[in-house]
Amino acid sequence: MEQGLIQIFGGEGRGKTSAAVGQGLKAANLGRSVVIIQFLKGRTTGEFDIIKRLEPEIKLFSFEKSALCFENLSEEQKQEEAMNIRNGFNFAKKCLVTGECDLLILDEFLGLFDNDLLTIDDLKALLSAKPDNVGIIMTGIQISDEVCKCVDEVTKLETVKFDRI
Repeated sequence: MEQGLIQIFGGEGRGKTSAAVGQGLKAANLGRSVVIIQFLKGRTTGEFDIIKRLEPEIKLFSFEKSALCFENLSEEQKQEEAMNIRNGFNFAKKCLVTGECDLLILDEFLGLFDNDLLTIDDLKALLSAKPDNVGIIMTGIQISDEVCKCVDEVTKLETVKFDRI
């Protein structure tokens, strides 16, 4: 596992978050500290309880208050959650500036661009705060060329179905 890489796990396929969390487990097993910040999923509802048991090696954060996914919120609720999401983004920057982790996983982060919650300049500001030895993994469905130009590696996950025999 290379330290300091900026990676994307994206695409229409399943397993983006699982792949990112797997990399987090691998890093933690090597004695590295991991911070996971979830975006756009609403409050976690138990699916990540196992991760909370891995503290302090892996820390999980979500700044959203609503139990609903962002896309299911009313416009008024979206405005409120946008502030919470911005707090999550600022916390991610703080983690990088203070050296709080060796690997920062930003789950569903790419969706922030699709929902006009972040700009490419926000991403560049975040990445400029990254120490050389700290890795970042971002997940999400849509992967813009503009975002790809800011990272080291992009892994596109694709679900392929075949007719059963």
